[in-house]
Amino acid sequence: MDPLTQGVLGAALSQSASNKNHLLVAGALGLLAGMAPDLDVLIQSSNDPLLFLEYHRRFTHSLLFIPFGSLLCGLVLHPLIAKRQRFSFKQSWLYCALGYSTHALLDACTTYGTQLLWPLSTERFAWNTISVIDPLFTLPLLILLFFATLKRTPWLARIAFAWALLYPSLGMIQRDRAEAAGWHLAEQRQHTPARLEAKPSFGNILLWKVVYETEHRYFVDAVRVGTSVKTYPGESITRLKISRDLPWLTPDSQQAKDIERFRRFSDDYLAQDPNDAMRIVDVRYSMLPNQINPLWGITLYPSADKTQHAKYTTHRDNSPVNREAFLSMLLGE
Repeated sequence: MDPLTQGVLGAALSQSASNKNHLLVAGALGLLAGMAPDLDVLIQSSNDPLLFLEYHRRFTHSLLFIPFGSLLCGLVLHPLIAKRQRFSFKQSWLYCALGYSTHALLDACTTYGTQLLWPLSTERFAWNTISVIDPLFTLPLLILLFFATLKRTPWLARIAFAWALLYPSLGMIQRDRAEAAGWHLAEQRQHTPARLEAKPSFGNILLWKVVYETEHRYFVDAVRVGTSVKTYPGESITRLKISRDLPWLTPDSQQAKDIERFRRFSDDYLAQDPNDAMRIVDVRYSMLPNQINPLWGITLYPSADKTQHAKYTTHRDNSPVNREAFLSMLLGE
């Protein structure tokens, strides 16, 4: 989730557990601690472009790391913010722990995948109930938190936190409706998907991208789930098969290892970019939910030596044509 939403949610829970005298400091501690787990993005390497993918939403996002992560936040934030307001360190740690604890669970509501049980498990939990940026989720939190702080009224922060629980629950209902529509569409095509999932499109829980896998191909479609369900049939692409698509790739080379690393990150939704045979893409994400126009991938180099890494690349086609098409689907046109 975006940093603003993470911080606001952390502040909402911290303020929910505070009184009016502690509200401002509790909110500040919860806000900063709520954003702190994303400091893992600083774990990067100029020599290994995929390193940040491996460590983002890993140990800092584990539920088991909350006591340690919040303690580190408390050690930093207590002398900077709370000590001068005569808070005890125990109070500061409590508010930091409340703020920190919201982060991973909110991330797990999105589609990226979060290692909630690391180091016991490296499974990435992705409940696919909310977009990584959703104004309808964030703005009510922000407004309620602003007035809670201004009026020194903790009950407004509690309403904000209740909204944070309600909205993803609504997203879960919407996700299930979109998946049901996807299964129906696959049945009409006489397909029997090995797996199928629906992901919210950018900034809303009304328009969804449905991705399903058959024996040899991936299919993507857009589904709008409002008072009625409307589908926008999309595209398909052949699944990646290294022996067929990249016969020149040495199995023990670093680029081959990078494909496997990217496969884990992409939950094995890999294909060869139809416009660039040297680019391996994650078919789950695109600006338009019924297109295969991936947002990210890795680029390979046949001339590379065995130790050279693949290059991580991004592509966001936010052209006026795409924006207009997206809006049309969002409005059900």
